[in-house]
Amino acid sequence: MNVLSGFRPIAAVLRNRNYGFYTAGNLISLTGTWMQRIVTGWLMWDLTQSGFWLGLVAFSDLFPTVILGPFAGAVADRTDRLRVTRFTQFLSMLQAIALFGLTATDRITPALLITLTTFLGVVAAFNQPARLALIPALVPRADISTAVAVNAIVFNLARFLGPAAAGILISTGGISIAYAVNALSFVAFLLVLAQIRLSAEEEVKPAGKRFLRDLADGIRYTVTHQGIATVLILLIASNVGSRPLLELLPGFAAEIFRSGASGLAMLTSAVGGGAILSGIWLGGRSGVPGLSRILMWSTAFVALTSALFTATDRLAVAVPLLVVTGFAMATSGVAAQTLIQVSVDASMRGRVLGIYGLLFRGGPALGALLMGAASEHFGLRLPILAGSVGVVLVWAWATARRRAALRSLDKS
Repeated sequence: MNVLSGFRPIAAVLRNRNYGFYTAGNLISLTGTWMQRIVTGWLMWDLTQSGFWLGLVAFSDLFPTVILGPFAGAVADRTDRLRVTRFTQFLSMLQAIALFGLTATDRITPALLITLTTFLGVVAAFNQPARLALIPALVPRADISTAVAVNAIVFNLARFLGPAAAGILISTGGISIAYAVNALSFVAFLLVLAQIRLSAEEEVKPAGKRFLRDLADGIRYTVTHQGIATVLILLIASNVGSRPLLELLPGFAAEIFRSGASGLAMLTSAVGGGAILSGIWLGGRSGVPGLSRILMWSTAFVALTSALFTATDRLAVAVPLLVVTGFAMATSGVAAQTLIQVSVDASMRGRVLGIYGLLFRGGPALGALLMGAASEHFGLRLPILAGSVGVVLVWAWATARRRAALRSLDKS
């Protein structure tokens, strides 16, 4: 009975017409995206057999948000977020079609793969703050915490389903078919987005100030807000120090576990499975109180389990470790985003979430590039271990110096 009661808030938020449509389409699209991400990593490893190139392709996907994230957030505050989301999904579909054509005709090269992945990273930089800032327009304020948790369930269910589908398609239909399926997933999401209608009060009105003034105001607001700034510092540490483990999993599957594409699918799906459990647990919680403590401890657990992962060469041990890692990663991510969503001033939402997106995608990009390069000299394990130590040091600083600022967000 207690388990079933935990699902009631989730069921309630999904009964909202706009959010229900959005969630269904988002699941389809993200499943295709995760499938493509795994296929792209596997393709790059197959083309180069290099940890550096593997890190570089992850960097190309994620780093454009570092440059464009704040600008994209300002755009999200000044324009129709639903229209931005539709347009970026259309461009992402075109990228998947291009990859399908190049792989089907055997014309793909590492340079072309990097170029097209960078293009997708630019598109994602504008997509992310618009999509995140759109959520409060789809649900009542009281349901924001549950909606963010449901988004995490969807994201990580896709992380579970996408790699599994990728492993099957690589083994049976080939890489080009996987890219074609991803293109179709964007078509499905575009059809769903066409069904969403926002009320006049929910539509964003153009800002009166100049664009650069808006951008500067958003940055100033973020860095001077003690609670939000602390959340983002923890996010930086975790995303640079621990999250790159996920980007380097193709190398671990091939070199450490000798398990091929099927092993890679198992490892990535384990992360997604743990994250789904996290989303269900968080979705059943009542409101925001206690989230700051959850954020702190889940950040520490990510570092601990990532370090333990580097100590084994047995797939049977690595998979359950990654389930726990996925649980902790998703828990810290949902807690961080929820605390930001409920505490940020509505007029600043797009800009703050643009900076959040910068760190969410840019941190792993930088970490993957550095760890991929270091792996050429020290192997895959030592860079991940060093990153975990760094996360623990930042966690200890936040625990000692910023605990009160974090707890203040629980009352927002």
